[in-house]
Amino acid sequence: MADAAEWSSGLSFTSSYVSNGTSPDAAPPPVAAVEPTPSLEVVSLTRLSCNLERLLLVDTDLDCSDADIMVESAPVGIHRCILAARSKFFHDLFARDAKVCAEGVVKKAKRPQYKMSELVPYGHVGTEAFMLFLSYVYTGKLKPYPPEVSQCVDGMCAHDACRPAVNFVVELMYASSVFQVSELVSLFQRRLITFVEKACVACVEDIIPILLVAYHSQLNQLLSDCIQRIARSNLDLVTLDKELPPEVAAEIKDLRKKSQAVELDVSIVDPIHEKRVTRIHRALDSDDVALVELLLTESNVTLDDANALHYAAMYCDSKVVAEILELGLANVNLKNARGYTPLHVAAMRRELAVIMSLLEKGASALETTDDGQNAVSICRRLTRAKDYYAKREKGQETNKDRLCIDVLEREMMRNPISVEDSVTSPLLADDLHMKLLYLENRVAFARLFFPTEAKLAMHMAHTEKTLEFAGLTASKSFGNLREVDLNETPIMQNKRLRSRVDALARTVELGRRYFPNCSEVLDKFLEDDQPDLFYLQTGTPDEQKMKKMRFSELKTDFQKAFTKDKAVNGRSGLSSSSSSTSSLKRDLKQQNTVKKRSPKSSNTIRVSNVCLVDMEE
Repeated sequence: MADAAEWSSGLSFTSSYVSNGTSPDAAPPPVAAVEPTPSLEVVSLTRLSCNLERLLLVDTDLDCSDADIMVESAPVGIHRCILAARSKFFHDLFARDAKVCAEGVVKKAKRPQYKMSELVPYGHVGTEAFMLFLSYVYTGKLKPYPPEVSQCVDGMCAHDACRPAVNFVVELMYASSVFQVSELVSLFQRRLITFVEKACVACVEDIIPILLVAYHSQLNQLLSDCIQRIARSNLDLVTLDKELPPEVAAEIKDLRKKSQAVELDVSIVDPIHEKRVTRIHRALDSDDVALVELLLTESNVTLDDANALHYAAMYCDSKVVAEILELGLANVNLKNARGYTPLHVAAMRRELAVIMSLLEKGASALETTDDGQNAVSICRRLTRAKDYYAKREKGQETNKDRLCIDVLEREMMRNPISVEDSVTSPLLADDLHMKLLYLENRVAFARLFFPTEAKLAMHMAHTEKTLEFAGLTASKSFGNLREVDLNETPIMQNKRLRSRVDALARTVELGRRYFPNCSEVLDKFLEDDQPDLFYLQTGTPDEQKMKKMRFSELKTDFQKAFTKDKAVNGRSGLSSSSSSTSSLKRDLKQQNTVKKRSPKSSNTIRVSNVCLVDMEE
């Protein structure tokens, strides 16, 4: 979960030493600890901040806003006096408009209206990002990022650097930079630098939006970090030329040539070959498949040599992709130099028509990239929770990202080749073990802090039908290890692990859907806390005492989050007495395939084969 910084208010502390006529050098008498008392100034500022925040509430009877900014085709009410006082950009904008109206050049409108697309010429600023920006401008405090727009729907993702998390901070950076709020620019630049550091080789595409916002906002340090990171990656030359500013792409190519650290595209080995491939790509850009056929007959370059199907799947219209497939000259499961098939590329683009065209021509949804990602996992990692779980009104089209995921998931279930057969290499097996360990720990902690709801989610996901994973870090001292079957083949083991991963991932998805605030606390805990926090039988007595204190704090955080989740479900159409649990139970009843059973309660929860003792002792 993205960290949200707040302006910390100064507090005045009462002195524990009171003069009693003794010598100044004498030791002060012992005085009981006194709780710090906030100063009157701090109390006043806090109250003012809360009062100003009420101006942003849209469900109040009184609307004091005096202008609108159109964001994603919807008006957002603003108060010009506040924005003008906090932002030089808005001060100059409103002053210029007032001068134009005073001179009679433009007839004064009853309520000024501005378009976000005109205020922010580069990039995109969505409603949630702009509302969070406004909240900071009004109150001086930055709220936590809304999980529905800053988290993906991949149950095995920690959401610390996935594409929705990156995109949301990028939107905030565009707003902060254009509207000239320097303290936010500094904060979000540090956050984006962290994203760049966390990005793995396979997710180097996630750095592109960060590079673009750094380029347009003239953030030199961030831009330099992005350029260095991409120069060390295996990002292909076509992507550099298509998606980056020309001078930035040229700088990255120069760095690669100087360092010799990254091998350039091996399919382009001479200028003549490069020229022919470029002609094919330009013909595809022009939607001229007939010209592509002509270029193929005039040279010895094939569609596969030029990765033409990959190029079309990413940059061309779906009709062009269909026409290229009709030629029957391209391998639909060909992997490029980065280990991506055309279906992987189409999943990154999330264009349903392109995905369906590839599947109809035999593209395999089970093919994995070098880091073990298939088309569905790629698509899920790029999709926001808001788009995936959005309720569709009658007559309204389903979100295209949700449709892409549904189509790919159905294809994987329909394919006669078993999913586990696609996980055979030791590298992918290790990756599967790590994902499974993360999910086991996450679900175990969820069962610890809200057991009834977690058990319901596990029941809906059929988790009880899969075998529990012993864990990579399990040791003999903790016991309870699952017996090893020496007759189990690697394929059988992968099948067992994969079924457990799918069930746990579904459990996590249900938790995010019905308990978003609890899931947010859990994400933060798994990201920040030390891995041995709950190894309660180890460490000194002082360390164990600190662990118990941390556990108590965590229980309080979960209780607050759980209360918020119940309140949200109450406002979303349930009765005031209803909770997230009742909503989850209602969905459970709708699953006819799930048999009723009452799981036995347990006083201990095992996390990676660690038995948690009762913290209340």
